Amino acid sequence: MDEQSIEMILAELAAREPIFHRRELGTSREALEAMTEETFWEIGASGRVYGRDFVIATLLERYRTQEQHNWPCRDFTISRLADDLYHLSYILEEPDRLSRRSTFWRSTATGWKIVFHQGTVIA
Repeated sequence: MDEQSIEMILAELAAREPIFHRRELGTSREALEAMTEETFWEIGASGRVYGRDFVIATLLERYRTQEQHNWPCRDFTISRLADDLYHLSYILEEPDRLSRRSTFWRSTATGWKIVFHQGTVIA
């Protein structure tokens, strides 16, 4: 893969982050299931492990209200792990903390799917 292609993928995936905070990508159960693999799981900034069903249920509750923060992200990096698998990392600026975020994205025939996500508090 050439440098231009990886930069295009970086831009495309960065526009989807932080995951689950881009309401324009969908807020229904169907949309959330479509953007996550069936085996999706995450490690929250708290260190707790969450499965796909829990995450989707939590998001459906969250989407009932307006978010009070615009979730700025910076310092994106990308690594290609396999033909269809990419690791995207960035810093998320929250009102009361900074965290390093890590998302594994898979390119599929139906679009990008989230495989795994982790947040780690850094400040």
